[in-house]
Amino acid sequence: MQTRTLFFSLCLAILTFQLSAQHSYSNQKNSQAKTVSYQNPSDIVDIAASNDQFSTLVAAVKAAGLVETLKSEGPFTVFAPVNAAFSKLPEGTVSTLLKPESKDKLTKILTYHVVAGEFFAKDIINAISSSGGAIELETVYGDKIVAKLVNGSVIITDETGGKITVTSTDVEASNGVIHVIDSVLMPQ
Repeated sequence: MQTRTLFFSLCLAILTFQLSAQHSYSNQKNSQAKTVSYQNPSDIVDIAASNDQFSTLVAAVKAAGLVETLKSEGPFTVFAPVNAAFSKLPEGTVSTLLKPESKDKLTKILTYHVVAGEFFAKDIINAISSSGGAIELETVYGDKIVAKLVNGSVIITDETGGKITVTSTDVEASNGVIHVIDSVLMPQ
């Protein structure tokens, strides 16, 4: 079980779809999330920065000083919230988190979206299936998230009880893989 926990030290948020890259969508056998593939992938930060849907995430990564980390060799698995996910947070939360005095809290939240290693959707789904329906993943921050299959979708439960849906999977980067999520994961 410890191997699976380390295996899925997932999440930090940054991803994006490379608009100029060729892509294809296909349904996962056991997941309703879309699979996205790119030729000639860039690193996680470059992919996120190339898509306006991740502008809030990119701003947060810059404010937290995590750009160089997420451009490093990795590999990383990132659960990346889109702008609409950040807009679900209480009013003023994002602007407060982007302030220099909130850097530690912002870093905690962002590293809660990243797992060490490269784990594609099929790896996660297989681990869930072989573990009795749920897996516990350790994030780079060190806290845990739980992934389950619910009605064909991967649902992640954070430490506050929030339920987050993976909406697109397998955005390949040169230093890992990105899975798009519909809400921001929140650590304790």
